[in-house]
Amino acid sequence: MNPFDEIAVEEAVRLKEKKIAKEIIAVSFGPTQCQETLRTALAMGADKAILVEVPAKEYETMQPYHVSKLLSKIAQEEKVDLLFLGKQAIDDDCNQTAQMTAAFLDWPQATFASRIEKTNENLKVTREIDGGLENIEVKIPAVISADLRLNEPRYATLPNIMKAKKKPLAKKKPADYGLRTPQCWHNIYVIYGLV
Repeated sequence: MNPFDEIAVEEAVRLKEKKIAKEIIAVSFGPTQCQETLRTALAMGADKAILVEVPAKEYETMQPYHVSKLLSKIAQEEKVDLLFLGKQAIDDDCNQTAQMTAAFLDWPQATFASRIEKTNENLKVTREIDGGLENIEVKIPAVISADLRLNEPRYATLPNIMKAKKKPLAKKKPADYGLRTPQCWHNIYVIYGLV
């Protein structure tokens, strides 16, 4: 799991611990081996996972556009209230998935989040920008991308690793969401069911 995605999972778990979130779904796109990354997210505190299986050849050529399209379909199907993503990939440095997903869903977005607070029905987000910090407020449902300063992810304990093996992990294909097999892969984490 890339560090930004790990921070996104941690923030989702913290929101659940504060009783702001009801359920966390971890989502990944890629070959079968991505199950291990999802099991790590489950051990950190996600409730269930979805692996959208993409063959290795196609996985290597996917672009953020394809991931965003798939993620927006999953968000609609799962009736998601909030999407948490890492701010960028670490292999190709792509940093468009959160923004494109928000556009597909027509939801507000808060990118490069370094602090998140729930205020009434909205989220107050402190974001990292070139000139320092910026505070914005977004309505829910929303898409948020996690920056490095958002939190310090927890380590999965052995008991939680064992419990993660029993948590549900659904395997899907892009066609299950009405899409042809796309061409890019990222680990992306979804949180939904806010109180």
